[in-house]
Amino acid sequence: MSREELAALPTTTTIETAARALGLGRTRAYQLARENRFPCKVIRIGTSYRVVTADLQRLMAGNEGS
Repeated sequence: MSREELAALPTTTTIETAARALGLGRTRAYQLARENRFPCKVIRIGTSYRVVTADLQRLMAGNEGS
């Protein structure tokens, strides 16, 4: 995912979008979210998961230096 795509995301995004940005598969992303081990803040609303975009952006910015 490019910087521009990441910057254009709304306040929260789907777990699938966050997983794609992090290079994770959909199944693994949901597994990590269920285990409270997803690498950024996840909000559960009923049966859906939303990822806080600001946390995702901070994580991705920190990974650029790697």
